[in-house]
Amino acid sequence: MYTNQGSMKQVVIWSRLVVVVTMFALGALCQRPALGQTPARFYWDTLSGSNAVPLIYESISGNTNPFDPAHTVTPGANFDANLAIAGYARTFSLFDRAAMAAILLPMGNISGDVSVAGNSFSQSANGFGDPMLEFNINVIGPRAQKTLPDVQRYEPGFSVDLLADLALPIGDYDSNQPLNVGQNRWYGRLGMPIIWQLGAWVPGRRTTLEFLPAVWIFGDNDDYVGQTLETDPLFQLDAHLSRDFTERLWGSLDAAWYNGGQATINGVQGKKLDNLGIGLTLGYTINENLNLTFGYKSTINDNAPDDLQMDVFMATLVFGWHPLIEGSRRLKSE
Repeated sequence: MYTNQGSMKQVVIWSRLVVVVTMFALGALCQRPALGQTPARFYWDTLSGSNAVPLIYESISGNTNPFDPAHTVTPGANFDANLAIAGYARTFSLFDRAAMAAILLPMGNISGDVSVAGNSFSQSANGFGDPMLEFNINVIGPRAQKTLPDVQRYEPGFSVDLLADLALPIGDYDSNQPLNVGQNRWYGRLGMPIIWQLGAWVPGRRTTLEFLPAVWIFGDNDDYVGQTLETDPLFQLDAHLSRDFTERLWGSLDAAWYNGGQATINGVQGKKLDNLGIGLTLGYTINENLNLTFGYKSTINDNAPDDLQMDVFMATLVFGWHPLIEGSRRLKSE
């Protein structure tokens, strides 16, 4: 009888740890629309079969449409936007490697002044943005975590993933104005998330250095206020230094570099991006199923009118669960 109780206690302890890791890994699913920056700990691997549903709010100001990851700059513009984003993510194993699939649905409103071909528009837009699908799979690092003992033994070490994003151009779009929440074109991202574990992998003391080199690829918008909008590929590099403060509280220093993404409207070329952004993120585990994060991000080399300018405040609440863990908790309560 003592052995059974001891085993159940160990299951409960590691069940809680798994949920915490799940919250960290999925706790900021939808920060990508604003500044296109993927948060720290998003690509931490966790137990296969985990699920997460996030609710995110973002308040954004700047000179580019935050619903558009191309970050096409409108010199002298001043946009204000409020975004609410919902999504769903699930982890699983594929060829014995950790994998994740997610869907993100942005919605909200944006208003401000826009200039296109010498004409000025004071406009606003609201509704649903373009849903985004994401697939990620680990290619270098530990094998997929399929059981609780796998989680107990897991350490990322040096891990490399491959990811692909695809946005579906079905968001709300009005071809009579340049400012929209939907983008009326296909676009997506190919990237390689990298995690480098620094020190011991112990809750309360975990530290990571993370990188995400990626390229965004854009189709043409052939009905952009009666014109054709083309955008060159945009290279993006995200970096994070992440550290546990306690077993429930963590923080990260965030940075991003954007290069390329030159926009052309009916043959008239704009300026390509070459900008930096920095930020801070704090995450807190409320209980075994709920995680809360707050973040602030801003561009820094943005003094010129045609530089990318963006300030973002974000709050995220995520509910996560795993059938195995929920079953263990029910057994404990019984």
